[in-house]
Amino acid sequence: QVQLVESGGGLVQPGGSLRLSCAASRNIFSITHMGWYRQAPGKQRELVARITNSGITKYADSVKGRVTISRDIAKNTVSLQMNTLKPEDTAVYYCNAYYLSMDYWGLGTQVTVSS
Repeated sequence: QVQLVESGGGLVQPGGSLRLSCAASRNIFSITHMGWYRQAPGKQRELVARITNSGITKYADSVKGRVTISRDIAKNTVSLQMNTLKPEDTAVYYCNAYYLSMDYWGLGTQVTVSS
């Protein structure tokens, strides 16, 4: 019931910045919360940031102060601005939406931080 499409991944040097975007097929105001998760090879998927439909945000301790999650209600998009990137930020980043007691996921976008 919710299709999610990520964009903005790529290769960036340590200390650089990247902006990820997630386009939803449904009005994000009707979605309980949306967020970004990431998964590195051999590791579990972890929450990076989340925003509720009332605008409340949550961040993982590992990225707090370096990333900002935001939304554009008119465009049905949620973005993740990432600054001061580190090699340990390298992972596949997935957009997530929680709607009517169900989790929906995008296909993911690769972020690689390397010199």
